[in-house]
Amino acid sequence: MRVTNSMISRNSMTNMNGNKVSVDKLNNQMTSQKKISRPSEDPVIAIRALRLRSNLNELNQYYERNIPDARSWMEVTEGALKNMETILGNIYKECNNGATDTLTQEDRNAILKNLRSMREQVYHEGNADYAGRYVFTGYKTNKPLTFADNEKDTAYEITEKISFEDIEEKRYYSDEVVVPNTLADVQAGVDLADMPKEHINKCIRLSYEATEELDTKNLKYYNEAGGRWEELGEMIIDGDFVDVKSDLSYDDWEAMDFAVGDNQVLYFKETGELVLGDKVAAQMASQKTELTVTYSKKGFDKGELRPEHYFDCKDITDPDPKNHIEYTKENQEIKYTVAFGQELTVNTQASDVLDASIGRDIDELTNAVQAAIAAHDKIAKLEEMQKQEQYSDPAAQAGIAEWIEAAEKEAAYADDYMQKLYSRGIGKFQDYKDNVTLARTDLGSRENRLDLTENRMSDQQTSFETLKSRNEDMELSDIIIEYTAAYNAYQASLQASAKANGQTLLNYL
Repeated sequence: MRVTNSMISRNSMTNMNGNKVSVDKLNNQMTSQKKISRPSEDPVIAIRALRLRSNLNELNQYYERNIPDARSWMEVTEGALKNMETILGNIYKECNNGATDTLTQEDRNAILKNLRSMREQVYHEGNADYAGRYVFTGYKTNKPLTFADNEKDTAYEITEKISFEDIEEKRYYSDEVVVPNTLADVQAGVDLADMPKEHINKCIRLSYEATEELDTKNLKYYNEAGGRWEELGEMIIDGDFVDVKSDLSYDDWEAMDFAVGDNQVLYFKETGELVLGDKVAAQMASQKTELTVTYSKKGFDKGELRPEHYFDCKDITDPDPKNHIEYTKENQEIKYTVAFGQELTVNTQASDVLDASIGRDIDELTNAVQAAIAAHDKIAKLEEMQKQEQYSDPAAQAGIAEWIEAAEKEAAYADDYMQKLYSRGIGKFQDYKDNVTLARTDLGSRENRLDLTENRMSDQQTSFETLKSRNEDMELSDIIIEYTAAYNAYQASLQASAKANGQTLLNYL
């Protein structure tokens, strides 16, 4: 085959350009330390790089953002639960102290002071927040667990579920002693019929007191036989319908010596209580009856629970029904995605930890202590009067003796009821504390899962970064060797081309 000078020239130029392209490519690799600068250079590397980078970005989101955020949320929750456990443990200890019959007046005052401070603090722990989001209120992270201020115009319609297990025995007292302040009253003494009396009734306590008037149609029970909810007034006991009354005031009932018929149910808006007749209470207990009561409450004090976190309810503050806000109590778990296809619940809901009855239980204990303190103060005041000159005549001394007898009877009732409430409180607050302990245990198990996931994400992050580096990066030492070889080849091609193209046909003529 005949080879012409132009052919040699073209081939030389092609070879030189190829060597120059190699030098340029390796120069770019040496500068960027990357295998390719454009996808077209190696589509396989490019596709694999996109996939690895996408996975690594997702891993970084989990490892560097989601997991730390979830951990911080759970640490705030853990701190609040620990404080709740401590507070409820302290109340449990106060119940043990209050159950003794050797309390002095100073002991009662100390218990009263401690209960009041813990009553305020226990729900305050439920207002714990993380980065401005309340951690115990489910999806409603913008709303605290309790009312931050007194809200006298705020109104809710609340539907509360009640179990037969909520029936408790409660003691009421009539003819309480009023210390006389005139000689005539002192000398009159106290008739036997006017001595303090104790009345024992079965009652169910709602979560709120000072409610509005109750429409008896909104008090329903579940009829197992009929398989439907019916008005409690339609329940039949011994051939008679249950008599439900909601229009009797608490003061009028007290004037009736706290009497309730066997087949009656009395609702008192002042105290938020359902008082049950003996037959009604017995049938509810034997048939394990469930109740629902829908009632309204206007005006909430600072520290009271917001109903939407515990009950099906409706905010009816606005007079226009169109602007009423309805809430449905449901499970509201906040889940964080902490790994590929793995979600973790980070929140603990207040209704699973803090019973709505805790506040009212503490209030009952507080009221019992106050009643005992007041009763013993009456005795001390009457004994002091007994020593005064103005009451030294026999008639006055005899009258004061009767007053002291009445006051001692009232104090005995108050002490006995206080001890019974505190004995009952031992079991109640142990259960409340156990609920918090169980919540802490559940939270701890989730934190352990988060630790394991974090370790796995750390390992995967390292693995994917290594794979990404192997796919995209080049070692500088390897590039330098290849670059040196390519550069030498390029220089050699230049010299060879110069010699080959430097000779023409005229050199041989």
